[in-house]
Amino acid sequence: MQFALTEEQRLIKESVQTLLAQTAGLERLRAVIESGTGYDAALWNMLAGEMGCAGLMVPESYGGSGLGAVEMALVLEETGRTLAVVPFFETAVLAVQAILLSGTPAQKQTLLPDIAAGRTKATVAITGAVLMTRDGAGWKLNGSSGFVSFAHVADLILIVTEGPSIVALSTRIDGVSIKRLTSLDPTRPLCRVDLNDVHISDDAVLGEPYAASESLRRTLAIGAGLLASEQTGGAQFCLSSTVDYAKQRVQFGRVIGAFQAVKHELADMMVAVEASRSAALYAAAAIDAGSDELFEAASVAKVWCSEAYRHCAAEAIQLHGGIGFTWEHHAHLYFKRARSSSTWLGEPEHHRERVAQLIL
Repeated sequence: MQFALTEEQRLIKESVQTLLAQTAGLERLRAVIESGTGYDAALWNMLAGEMGCAGLMVPESYGGSGLGAVEMALVLEETGRTLAVVPFFETAVLAVQAILLSGTPAQKQTLLPDIAAGRTKATVAITGAVLMTRDGAGWKLNGSSGFVSFAHVADLILIVTEGPSIVALSTRIDGVSIKRLTSLDPTRPLCRVDLNDVHISDDAVLGEPYAASESLRRTLAIGAGLLASEQTGGAQFCLSSTVDYAKQRVQFGRVIGAFQAVKHELADMMVAVEASRSAALYAAAAIDAGSDELFEAASVAKVWCSEAYRHCAAEAIQLHGGIGFTWEHHAHLYFKRARSSSTWLGEPEHHRERVAQLIL
């Protein structure tokens, strides 16, 4: 595949780079984590609202930009580079795709414009057990869903029930309880969502009840393919920051970057990052093509980028020496994001099995 960015795509990437360089550096990241809120409201307002990035993949007829997965991949690489503590991926990728693939035209018109404008923060609850049963003219939800990222700040949660169905649920409705969980990655906070006799109307169920299997499968594949771009951004930062350190740290009278062993490690990191970017962009292009090739491309990207990010994050700690192991240094934050992203939306082993099934 011949691939080159268009002028518009380069402008999108550069604009997001500039914004994040000004508003989402390591000092800001630390401040948000230490605040205990698990959310950078100012960054969300600028990224999703003012710049309109939340609506990149929303059709123009529903208030979005009508762009594609490649443009979204460019933005996600930058948010991954800075570990932006906002529910951007959850809203702009998972929620948008679930609504586009499952919802009726009326539901899309109701939900997507506010998401595209940054007025609605959304997340998707995939794991757990939620039962949806008939209750008069509507439905009743009972159960719980764990490990839901950014649920504590979301306005809208798309609940996957047994069946499966996808339910668009306001977090302010009676019977919804959200609790923050202690988790490995402080930059992507996780929550438990409990539902106790939550009453909803037919309009809250996206599309037909108990008929969301294929749309959910495609949504999760698109999510895995685009998460690879976010992982690539994190791996790139690990490489860049480690190269900068290797040029400054002096040991035995020489900068450590002059030692052959260190050069080899940095070269291996660079190869991993460049291959990750290729795999992630190929997955994004496959998503835009709309064919079933996206399932294989997304799984391949998720496998490679997960392992490359974990490798680069681990090497960053190793090559930073003693300071890399401390709480005060940023390296452990990227290591934790690398580990948590690796297991989210399917571990590498799961996606290897999927690729094997597709090939066979």
